[in-house]
Amino acid sequence: MSQQAYEALSPETLAARIGAIEAIRNRIGDPAAWTVREVGDGNLNLVFIVDGPDGSVVVKQALPYVRLVGDSWPLPLKRAFFEYNALIRQAERDPGSVPEVFHFDEEQAIVVMEFLAPHVILRKVLIEGGRVEGLAEMLGRFCARTLFRGSDLAMPTARRKADAAMFLGNVELCDITENLVFSDPYFEAEMNHHTPALDPVVKLLREDIDLKIASQHMKAAFATNAETMLHGDLHSGSVMVTETETKVIDPEFATYGPMGFDVGMLIANFLHAYLSQPGHAETPGARDAYQEWILGVVADLWAAFEDEFSRLWRSERTGILYQASLFEDQGHARGAEQARLERLAAIWRDTLGFCGIEMHRRILSLAHNADFEKIEDEATRARLEARALMMGRTLAVARGEITSMAQVLDLARATNKEDYL
Repeated sequence: MSQQAYEALSPETLAARIGAIEAIRNRIGDPAAWTVREVGDGNLNLVFIVDGPDGSVVVKQALPYVRLVGDSWPLPLKRAFFEYNALIRQAERDPGSVPEVFHFDEEQAIVVMEFLAPHVILRKVLIEGGRVEGLAEMLGRFCARTLFRGSDLAMPTARRKADAAMFLGNVELCDITENLVFSDPYFEAEMNHHTPALDPVVKLLREDIDLKIASQHMKAAFATNAETMLHGDLHSGSVMVTETETKVIDPEFATYGPMGFDVGMLIANFLHAYLSQPGHAETPGARDAYQEWILGVVADLWAAFEDEFSRLWRSERTGILYQASLFEDQGHARGAEQARLERLAAIWRDTLGFCGIEMHRRILSLAHNADFEKIEDEATRARLEARALMMGRTLAVARGEITSMAQVLDLARATNKEDYL
């Protein structure tokens, strides 16, 4: 199959095109008995669930354009290559955290992977008011393990440099992030759109010089600080859950960048979930307790990240940075601890900055979150989105002054009571 010209799959052609692949046949059985459903509702790719007599798999194929926009926005197929390579590295660095990959075809831009069932997208669960046991702890550990183990803190330097060179080739998807996330929200970019009633707040933000400088400082960090392999698009739509299990999916935006990026993007999406809850409540106040649960997830996620990062610092710091030969081996363990705290403080500042910018782009730029989009009453939606925009502004601009998660949670609670329109 990989020797033929690229051709998009369809439910009608999928079995004939990949049915001869032994790894897939062995997993799910005779292709003559397969049933194929197209389920992709994302912005970029085709996604199919293939059910066979012995099991099921997911088949994901990149399209040569941005699906959300159409063929007027071409996009290279090589993003499937980066997704495959990110998945196998994430599986190595945090076993069990991502779907198992069964087959990869670079020419056809196809990744065949484990079908997660009965998992559902986390964002849907949050909109519906559901809870997931161990959610924060798993995500915090996932971030710490993949980010630490993919950096010069742990990796052999030659391998890390080779990986960085490879993943920095994900130019086109980085370009999407660099523009849609960090720049487009702050001027009238062509593909922007927002709830019309937000106009006064949008005007305020686009005239805010401090905010625009902050957004560009964060863009500079993303573009130039190739610190570790990032997931690159870690949000509540990139996480699948049951009531007791959490898995991370869709790392096609993988690149090398600053450690705070993935953590900040993830926390931003939880804060969106928090601030959008009144729009999903059956009666006023019905989601108050649930909002506090979400804030608990945010706090526990950062705590789990910090704890696991610290554990790895003490047990797996075998790379070229902060070598034990400079610290512990000379009886200077206290110096290693001071360095750990300073690194975590730097990651924290970046996390807040990326978090605030992500809260803006998901309301003002191209790809919005369903957390707000599913609120049918436009006045309610705009009121809640305005809160998210203003909280995002504070996090981005004051990231150097906010030194604890307690301050972030207090800011969220205070913002949840404000009316900016």
